[in-house]
Amino acid sequence: MTSRLADSRSPYLRGHAGNPVAWYPWGPEAFAEAARRDVPVFVSIGYSTCHWCHVMARESFSDDAIAAQLNEGFVAIKVDREEHPDVDTTYLAAAAAFTPNLGWPLSVFATPAGVPFYAGTYYPPRARGPAPGFSDVLAAVREAWTERRGDVEGTAVAIAHALRAAPAPPGAPGGLPSTDDLAAAAGLLAAAEDRTFGGFLLGGSADAPKFPLATVLRFLQERGLQEAAPLAAPIAARTVAAIAASPLRDPVGGGFFRYATRRDWSAPHYERMLTDNAQLLDAAVRAQAEPVATGIVAYLIDVLQQPSGGFGAAQDSESIIAGERSEGGYYAQDAAGRAQLAPPAVDGKVVSGWNGLAIGALARAG
Repeated sequence: MTSRLADSRSPYLRGHAGNPVAWYPWGPEAFAEAARRDVPVFVSIGYSTCHWCHVMARESFSDDAIAAQLNEGFVAIKVDREEHPDVDTTYLAAAAAFTPNLGWPLSVFATPAGVPFYAGTYYPPRARGPAPGFSDVLAAVREAWTERRGDVEGTAVAIAHALRAAPAPPGAPGGLPSTDDLAAAAGLLAAAEDRTFGGFLLGGSADAPKFPLATVLRFLQERGLQEAAPLAAPIAARTVAAIAASPLRDPVGGGFFRYATRRDWSAPHYERMLTDNAQLLDAAVRAQAEPVATGIVAYLIDVLQQPSGGFGAAQDSESIIAGERSEGGYYAQDAAGRAQLAPPAVDGKVVSGWNGLAIGALARAG
């Protein structure tokens, strides 16, 4: 089977070119084919350095039986969220109606017009504990499309209406958050501060994955410049110090990993993103954490910078050790051990907005 993804500019799409799934890239051809066959569309959204995207690719998209289900009952579309952030944002908003645990890979089922009617994230190939198997999900969606089309189309109409009717958040085009909004946000963040391990306990669960939340740190640092919010900047400084001393920071190569799965910042997911590190560089500079800032600068220049001068989007979470793919195995080595291994791959895609963040942060770092 000739792959439609083999010549893609996206390394994420090219990585799926060898799947037995008859993937289409995002575009009108895929939706026209779904309309011609009168089948739903399956849209899989991810990015090249995402750990769980790799896992689902190995478990499900490389499985001949699951690929046959997809090819027979659906038109399958693979989307790089960094190429199509608008698609990602729209389908993430729709997916919130079906699961509170948003993330990637994002798995969306839509009508041939592209309107979503069901969504989830990572699915194991077969049922695993309370998690349904992807094979079972495909069978259930196909059965609903075939036998209960009216219900499916009704759900799609309701989702489309909800997306159109959703109020714009404070700060959206056409308005700015009020002084009271900003003060309330700072108060909520202060109440959510994790005084034991640093960072913030958000989402109602102390066991939820913890992110460094660079935009939150920068907001608090800006608030700290105002006499009315003298405690905001110290909260940010405590978080910068906590994550700098945690497993979330790479002590050898500098820079920070994407997030941790435990409250104490242990068990990171090891992808390193340009957006995170550019904004954390700003936060470190403003917190006067010079060693932290120096490490991030070294990471950006030594690892992410491309021959063109721009900065790549991210570095993979996985590496090859002894012939096997390993999540974080490269980072468990010291400098001498790493010198004997090929480093995790870098997605060299130069995203203009993300490069703007990096250039600005580097300029402010001096």
